[in-house]
Amino acid sequence: MLSYPEHRSYVREQLAAVIERHYGRPELIAGVATGAVAIGALVADFLGLPFVYVRPEAKEHGRKNQVEGHLGQGMRTVVVEDLVSTGNSSLRAVGALREAGAQVEGMVAIFTYGFPQAEQAFAQADCRLETLSDYAHLLEQAVQTGFVRPDELELLGTWRKAPSEWSGALN
Repeated sequence: MLSYPEHRSYVREQLAAVIERHYGRPELIAGVATGAVAIGALVADFLGLPFVYVRPEAKEHGRKNQVEGHLGQGMRTVVVEDLVSTGNSSLRAVGALREAGAQVEGMVAIFTYGFPQAEQAFAQADCRLETLSDYAHLLEQAVQTGFVRPDELELLGTWRKAPSEWSGALN
């Protein structure tokens, strides 16, 4: 997506609109490394807001930061993510921001599989998640475009319920 200016502009503007619609105007945008650093910076720039990014863990050298960039205490922050699967890495970033003093309003992502495990994790972390698209809409579009046959939907639905246990295959 980042290689195509018209696509990245579209995603940037849609994420910015979701942020303003669901969270109002935050004071800071944070991107989750590494996949959401570029898109988060684009969204922050589009909204005219400061930007920080969050590493999976603190650096082992230098200042040993996990959060890079200026983060003032209590700053109302929205986190940008590219993809949410289990939610673990996304919520580690939220935890690091909260520990660093951010007031995390919630997260926006381009896509989520909508795994029950992720939905439960976000609820337990008291972190709202808004996305541009999800697995159900992806399947709907795949059927409409003929990429997936309607009779394959049930099989693909079983994958979403338990992907680690799934061994089905499309013929």
